[in-house]
Amino acid sequence: MSDAFLQPGQRLARGVCRLLRSHDFATLDEVTPVSGLRVDVMALGPKGEIWVIECKSSRVDFTSDRKWQGYLPWCDRFFWAVPADFPVEILPDDTGLIVADDYFGEIVSMAPSQALAAARRKALTVKFARMAALRHHAMRDPRP
Repeated sequence: MSDAFLQPGQRLARGVCRLLRSHDFATLDEVTPVSGLRVDVMALGPKGEIWVIECKSSRVDFTSDRKWQGYLPWCDRFFWAVPADFPVEILPDDTGLIVADDYFGEIVSMAPSQALAAARRKALTVKFARMAALRHHAMRDPRP
């Protein structure tokens, strides 16, 4: 998709995904762990760890988000991804921070770890794998 069609948060997500790939994480954007929740980026690490990253392009984008705490039970670590000019002092202290742009990013502060229960981790890992496979199939064969 051309950059002209991407929203600011989608461009941030691309930079975040490139950063996480450099740390050996597989990523998917716009993942629904359960009905009613859609995370911007979910990342699966080499040891099976699951990170959730919410991309916020502006103060208004952040202050209008009322669902982010619902994402915490669905990951081992939770991060905000923001552009360099974002007012980071408004972000909660007990979350991680990634500063990113359209092309890459940097982990500024590591999110605290809260290990998922084994059953939830398995269910999320299977969902992640199926979603990745179905998206890959749709790219090869766009007809249902």
